[in-house]
Amino acid sequence: METNLIVSSSPHMRSGASTQKIMLDVIIALTPAAIASCVIFGWSALLLIVLCVATCVLSEFICRKVMKRENTISDLSAVVTGILLAFNLPPTIHPLIAVFGGVAAIVVVKQMFGGIGQNFVNPALTARIILMSSFPSKMSTWASPFYYLGSSDAMTTATPLSLLAQGQTDQLPSYLNMLAGVRGGCLGETCAVALLVGGVYLIARKVISPVIPVCYLGTAALISLVAGRDVLLDLLSGGLLLGAIFMATDYVTSPINFKGRIVFAVGCGVITMLIRMFGALPEGVSFSIVLMNILVPLIERVTRPHPFGKERVKQ
Repeated sequence: METNLIVSSSPHMRSGASTQKIMLDVIIALTPAAIASCVIFGWSALLLIVLCVATCVLSEFICRKVMKRENTISDLSAVVTGILLAFNLPPTIHPLIAVFGGVAAIVVVKQMFGGIGQNFVNPALTARIILMSSFPSKMSTWASPFYYLGSSDAMTTATPLSLLAQGQTDQLPSYLNMLAGVRGGCLGETCAVALLVGGVYLIARKVISPVIPVCYLGTAALISLVAGRDVLLDLLSGGLLLGAIFMATDYVTSPINFKGRIVFAVGCGVITMLIRMFGALPEGVSFSIVLMNILVPLIERVTRPHPFGKERVKQ
């Protein structure tokens, strides 16, 4: 009786999950926040999301063709990058700036390092940092919620963190408004309820582990409490929820072992709060995650489990 043996390189554990299925789950999880952004900021939000997604997909398609590599747009990772990039932009930003960010995210950050699985920093967040450095005024002009209905006194507004930094605490939105997204901010970061719904979906589907979001948010909350700040305001403001749930948990740029994830998430929380309290910028999520992305190889080397415990087996 003949036995067919399959010889292949490790890993030998097989899973029914594929990149496309995982990315599809992430897209589904991002949908509530996308819908909320369209309700809060109008058609400009939808157009910005579509533009960023189209730019990222087209950039990946052209880049893979030029590099004469197998095209990977069907894995939906470029779609996720496009949505996350749009979520990190002001709702009324100039379309050409969004296009520039999409090209930078895909071509420079992702494809020039080998494509999906090879980039060492989060493409969407790195693109946001590039845009913040290149167009600081455009990247810090925030639209008032429901401005498209003509119900706001002004077209522009300040974010809660900006108001806090300026000492204008009397103008801060209520917790209820921050949960619902009725505040200034980037396109996809304002509605906390929608982001939490998406996070619960990803955890329930076992797409992400709760370790990084819980440790990231817990560290930020603890530092805020010790520093005498408003803990709920810090948790609901800026891109903390968006970053902790959807970007710090990126498979490629975060540690794979349990201890490494804790170190990574705590580091993100510490850096975020240090920038918020002492930095020139009111927000620190993008910089904290990208800085910790760079440290991931070191974190994994230090925290990797040893098969025989701490003691090495003597030969």
